Amino acid sequence: MSRIIAFDVGKKRIGIAVTDPLKIIANRLTTVQNKDIFEFLKDYLKKENVCCFVVGLAKQMNNKASESTIYINIFVKKLKKIFPNIPIEWEDERFTSKIAFQTMIDGGLKKKRRQDKKLIDGISATIILQSYLERNNF
Repeated sequence: MSRIIAFDVGKKRIGIAVTDPLKIIANRLTTVQNKDIFEFLKDYLKKENVCCFVVGLAKQMNNKASESTIYINIFVKKLKKIFPNIPIEWEDERFTSKIAFQTMIDGGLKKKRRQDKKLIDGISATIILQSYLERNNF
């Protein structure tokens, strides 16, 4: 059995989420600095079988690309080059940061913990992955 990994790509950090082997549940994995992402993935893929990458597609409300698109495209280009046998899917990421923040409030996290950008990025990746799973009837 294999897993699906999702990414919330930002200028400095990348939030990462992963499914269970049955592809039922999306879980926050971690958040890494952009410069460390490919070493992290190489190590992770030595231990786990991954069948697909899902990348959050940053769009504005008018469906035009957001300013984050440049970082996302650089990341995806290198991802394809390093892992050519793993397909890449796209998932709309609009509002994921706001949903992640609200999720932290609903979960009772204190204000200081809600200001942790790494946590927000990881939760955003989880929301991207869960949306992908639901949209594709996993």
